[in-house]
Amino acid sequence: MAIRFVTGNDGKAREAQSYLEGITTVEQVPYDYTEIQSDSLEAIAIRGAEEAFAELEGGGPILVGDTGLFVDALGGFPGPYSAYVEDTVGVERLWRLVESEDDRRARFKTVLGFTDGDRTETFEGTLAGTIVSPRGDGGFGYDPIFEFNGQTLAEMDVEEKNAISHRGRALAAFTAWYADQ
Repeated sequence: MAIRFVTGNDGKAREAQSYLEGITTVEQVPYDYTEIQSDSLEAIAIRGAEEAFAELEGGGPILVGDTGLFVDALGGFPGPYSAYVEDTVGVERLWRLVESEDDRRARFKTVLGFTDGDRTETFEGTLAGTIVSPRGDGGFGYDPIFEFNGQTLAEMDVEEKNAISHRGRALAAFTAWYADQ
């Protein structure tokens, strides 16, 4: 039975399928679940997966993902509120908040929530880096200000970025677990 990956992003669905190749298929489902307000990506992912499973017809297992950018100098802000901050404040202004800080360490964290109706599990992937002045033309969101090994994510091509991505690490953890089920 296919895993229903709840996302409107075709690239995320293709990435999930590449990890699960030979194990199962991934069906992209564009469902807009209620994203609860929480300081916990795990709580958001669990709630999203369980709601999607309850609301969507078909009965196959559900996978959802939630991602945040956690900046050390800002006490982990914007964290689970990253999409809202990007939409309202913007990437440039977040850079300006961090620019004068001595400690610009940050990490992207993705949590995948999985449920099959009987059990709910979460899987985490992180990528540690540094917040820098915006560079690069690729990617999206905070990619221009997040540097990993001397390059911003916006300076990497898709294959380079996917090879080290926080979502990829979460998908790898999920795939290893799912393959053993």
